[in-house]
Amino acid sequence: MTSLAKLVYVNNRGDDASYITAENKILTLAYENLEEIPLNLVYNFGSSVSTLDISHNQFRCLDFLTQFDNLTSLILDHNVVDSSTAFPSMPSLRLLWLNHNKVASLYPFIRNLHNSCPNLRYLSLMGNTAAPSYLNGGSFYEYLQYRLFVISWFPDLKHLDDRAVTSDQVDEALRLFKRPLLDRFSLTSSYSPYLQFLQNKITSFMASVSFLSSTNNTRNSIV
Repeated sequence: MTSLAKLVYVNNRGDDASYITAENKILTLAYENLEEIPLNLVYNFGSSVSTLDISHNQFRCLDFLTQFDNLTSLILDHNVVDSSTAFPSMPSLRLLWLNHNKVASLYPFIRNLHNSCPNLRYLSLMGNTAAPSYLNGGSFYEYLQYRLFVISWFPDLKHLDDRAVTSDQVDEALRLFKRPLLDRFSLTSSYSPYLQFLQNKITSFMASVSFLSSTNNTRNSIV
């Protein structure tokens, strides 16, 4: 594991690449109060790192991740990532921890996350306003709706938050959240902010109606 202090020291010596080996592809910059990663670290380590821990910082803009093209695990807990934060394309990413950030709205955040990181297998959003749970006073029904909505976008997830994803949950999520018409509409190159607002409202309304009508019949099978 490589820390910022070591990186600064090693970089001054000019042999920083020796700290990233075949056995050690983990870079941690946690608890450094960073808003961005120094460019020399990005350029020197980006292509070598497979696991990046930048938890407990002040990251919201994540453009620098474009340089980490071999990244499979990203730990972003306790930052200031919000609903508008854009992730670059990271098709190799399998694990993403976003616990205790500032994500207040699931849509279109989850859609955009899926577009950028379509192959996630492990995702955790606990402690965000958009992820109701026992951590932030969310009800069971709010939690269940949130969970199924996320799974509908990522049906190949193995683990969401603190629980494994079951096949029953995947089946129910795909049944409840059917979006082919709205998805095709959202692919339109440009449309007014009002239409974007209307689309979000329709998506939320359809999800709520479908969810409430079936919760009592499916609760035991998906928890």
